[in-house]
Amino acid sequence: MNAIKNKVQLIGNLGADPEVIELEDGRKFARLQLATNEMYKDSRGELVEQTQWHKIVVWGKLVEVVEKYVAKGKQVLVSGKLSYRRYDDKEGISRGITEVICSDLMLLGGRQQ
Repeated sequence: MNAIKNKVQLIGNLGADPEVIELEDGRKFARLQLATNEMYKDSRGELVEQTQWHKIVVWGKLVEVVEKYVAKGKQVLVSGKLSYRRYDDKEGISRGITEVICSDLMLLGGRQQ
């Protein structure tokens, strides 16, 4: 039951190319910006599209997949857990950020040309 307490699955398109960062110890991680879209009708019956942006962090072997196959505009399914952390910005102001720590990533939309 613990495995489903903090579980997120999103299908969306990347808004930018992945940012891959190599740490001093040789490990790599990637940051992705994922857009999900929702369509609904407002009170006047007009179709409205709402876009939500999600910060995704990828670690381990999946970084190799991201480096090789993932690019801006690509549709992906991301599965992972929500993570909230705090940091101090350049002005010393404490800020919070919510991210999805990716455990699985699936490429969607067929083969790229």
